[in-house]
Amino acid sequence: MSTTITGTDQANDQWGLVLNEEQRVLFMEVIEESLRLQHRSHFFNWLQRGFQCLMAHEVVIVGVRGTERPTYDYEYLTSSRYFGDTQFDQVLHEADGLVSQAFEQWSRLGIPVFYHTEIPSQQNSHFAIEQIDADRMTASELKRFVVHGFGNEHSRIATLVMFGRLSSPINAQTAHLLELLMPHLHCAIEKVTANKCPSVLSTTARNGRVKPLSKRELEVLEWLQAGKTNWEIGSIMEISPLTIKNHVQNILRKMDVENRGQAASKALKMGLIARKQ
Repeated sequence: MSTTITGTDQANDQWGLVLNEEQRVLFMEVIEESLRLQHRSHFFNWLQRGFQCLMAHEVVIVGVRGTERPTYDYEYLTSSRYFGDTQFDQVLHEADGLVSQAFEQWSRLGIPVFYHTEIPSQQNSHFAIEQIDADRMTASELKRFVVHGFGNEHSRIATLVMFGRLSSPINAQTAHLLELLMPHLHCAIEKVTANKCPSVLSTTARNGRVKPLSKRELEVLEWLQAGKTNWEIGSIMEISPLTIKNHVQNILRKMDVENRGQAASKALKMGLIARKQ
């Protein structure tokens, strides 16, 4: 259940908030894991472990902008079957997209901004809440979300992040956690995009955007690169060869390649997978 902000909450100094023991342990684990991120395939897994315990969510939209271009490139990662390409295109629509407008609001305020259908709009020195129409939020399939960023027009690389279908409470503590996590999230995004591929976090662009591979599809890709057959991969992963075949077809479609060899080669070049010994 979300927490409505009171006058006392608004007066609370965010930097006076203290993480509990469990949060401190998780926070240190998240930082340590971020230092080991090397490939795009690691990024989603990182967000699903200790990070998920601190900032519970189902959808992530990431925007990255470098000095060589004035606009952000956006991609999404999701564990929800309700959010896909249709919703992604809708919420990032240039004119009236919900997330596009939220990112613009963050650019003006520079603090975490929560979006909710029931809590009245309000702002204090460390975070803000925007109340929006329930029908608009329902259409987005984001339920409720928070946006934050790192960097500005003078930064070599600037990042924007939206956490949607947010389960964490909307309060000063969650805002504080996001403020603490954002520098490490920014560094992780910068690290996995350092090879300057056209895409930010995943594979082939569709209309200038990317359709990400699932965790299981990335695992199948690694075994394809190792030369394993569908039957062998199925035995290793303990699922049927038919299921593996379906995963392979999805991989070929998402990566816009014609065969398994092309998919494995392209994934290696893009840093999606590491070469198996």
